[in-house]
Amino acid sequence: MRVIAKSTLKVFWMQHKDCEQSLRSWYNEANVAEWKSPADIKRWYPSASIIPENRVVFNINGNKYRLIVKINYDFGIIWIRFIGTHSEYDKIKAQTI
Repeated sequence: MRVIAKSTLKVFWMQHKDCEQSLRSWYNEANVAEWKSPADIKRWYPSASIIPENRVVFNINGNKYRLIVKINYDFGIIWIRFIGTHSEYDKIKAQTI
C-alpha cells in the first residue's frame, strides 16, 4: 500500500514522543501490506474499527491515540485523515474527516 503522507505522522510523533515507535511500526507494516478488503486489515489488526466511507480507525500506543485512514483498495492507497488523542478523536466525525 502507498501511505500518504508519512510527514503527517512525523509531525505528530514529534509532539507526542511516546507514540513514535508505534506510528513508525504501523507505517512500515501498512507500507508493505497488500490489503484488498477490510477483512485483510482485521487479520493484521483485530482491534481496528472499520467504519463507513472506506475509513479505518487504528488504536495507537495502547489505544492512547487514534489514527484514521481512508483506503482505496483498488489502487492500494492509504490517506491519513486524522491522528490525535482519544479526547481529540471524540470531538470529530470519523466517517467524514
